[in-house]
Amino acid sequence: MTNSFDTEAVMNTVKSAFAPMTGALKNFPNVEVPEAARDFVKKAAGTAKDRTAELRTGSEKVAAVIENAVADSVSETAKMSRNFQQAVYDDAHALFSGIDKLASAKTFNEAMTIQSDLMRAQGEVLSARAKVTSEYFGKLFAEGAKTAQENFAKVASSIKAA
Repeated sequence: MTNSFDTEAVMNTVKSAFAPMTGALKNFPNVEVPEAARDFVKKAAGTAKDRTAELRTGSEKVAAVIENAVADSVSETAKMSRNFQQAVYDDAHALFSGIDKLASAKTFNEAMTIQSDLMRAQGEVLSARAKVTSEYFGKLFAEGAKTAQENFAKVASSIKAA
């Protein structure tokens, strides 16, 4: 069985089938685009530019919010570090002053009274520090929550605007 397949005949059939389409495509470069279509594309491009600018502005606002939060965090960390260093210094100073007072005691009874007074004073200092620390962290937490809420609102409004 011989398979005789005439490829040239098939190609001529395909060419003749697509001849109307080929003729239309040859004339396509000369087709004029309607003014309404051109205006639509111009408006769409303008709107896209505006949206891009709004998105950039929104992302800059988000970056500024993050920068402020980080700066505030660093500032608070530095403040806590300074306060901690001051507390360590004050404790060391009180310890050495107490040792000096104890060294000046002439009797065991006097030394016990001095030690008792020093312990009471140290207890009062620790109690006052605990109160101040608790108030500070409560205030810091409240301010942090308020700032976070404001920042989320700014980000949400930036996203909605974009």
